[in-house]
Formats: sequence, structure tokens, C-alpha cells
Amino acid sequence: MNEKKKSHIFNLTLAAMFLAVGLILPFLTGQIPQIGNKLLPMHIPVLLCGLICGWKYGLVVGFILPLLRYFLFGMPVLFPTGIAMAFELCTYGFTVGLLYSRSRWKCVVALYRSMILAMIAGRVVWGIVQVLLLGIGGGGFTWQMFMAGAFLNAIPGIVLQFIFIPAVMVALNRTGLVKFTRHTASVPHAKQ
Repeated sequence: MNEKKKSHIFNLTLAAMFLAVGLILPFLTGQIPQIGNKLLPMHIPVLLCGLICGWKYGLVVGFILPLLRYFLFGMPVLFPTGIAMAFELCTYGFTVGLLYSRSRWKCVVALYRSMILAMIAGRVVWGIVQVLLLGIGGGGFTWQMFMAGAFLNAIPGIVLQFIFIPAVMVALNRTGLVKFTRHTASVPHAKQ
């Protein structure tokens, strides 16, 4: 079996594991939406999937996760929450995976930069989808609702992600599963 196929099978297996973790983690919050909205348990495995497996896997796992959770466990409510979360999480997985893979250095700084930009992009996409869905459904989605849902209520979850995800990545770097790298430009030696 060639290296590319082995890598694909390995990433597919990891992506399936992240999907399973994303299905189970919300049970730690008791599936209570008020707690889940603050701790964001489904975001962690999607961000890790994008970072470790790549943007394609992160995008797919992010989109499938909230929809599959709804069909298996009835949470999150499909309209508008589950649909908006599907687009938000796939944006997280795609953005964090793409930015981190294109970073010159694979290190904690690149990790934080990728996470911050992915979180902003995901929340913007979530807001746009909410506006579209609630506009279709006859409800309204105000600027205050966006700020509360995307940022203010999510502060504990954002802090948790900024602590937990880099800690996991550093631990995986020590095991060799994830490798932090620094690409340095080669300096031509002066002729003597």
C-alpha cells in the first residue's frame, strides 16, 4: 500500500474518531442548550480534526456533526440551530485546517492564529445563516442576538478551546503524531 493511501486511511480513521467524540461530548453538558452554548463541546473535535487531519476532513466532520446529532439524539434542534451550526462548524474545520496547513511554521503561534481566524469566520458564517433562516421562517435576527450568540455567551467555551486545543496539540507533538516544524530559509554560504 502506498504512502498516500495509508495517510488517507489514517486521516479517515481519525476523522471518524473526532466525529464520535463530537457526538459524545455534549452529554458532558447534560445536553442542556444553555450550558452547551457556553462550553461549545462540539467545536473542540471539529477544530482538532481540521488541525490534525486537514481542511477537507474538518469541513466534512464539521458539517455532518450537528446534523447527525440531531437525527440520533434530537439535539441540537434542527431549525435554525442545527443547520446554522452545520455551516459554522464546517467553516471552523475548513478554515483552521487550511490556515494551519499553509502556515510557514507549525507551532503554537500558528495554531492560535489559525484558531482565532477560524473562530471569527465560523461565527460570521453562523450569523449569516441565522439571518437567512430566520428571515425565511418569519423571525428576526438582530445585531444584539448575533453578538450574544456568537461572542458574549460563548466566552467560557472560547477560553476552554484556547487552553485545551493547544495543550492537546503540544502533547501530540511530544508523541510524534503531530509535528511542529520551523521552515527556515537557507542562507547561501559566502565563498572564501
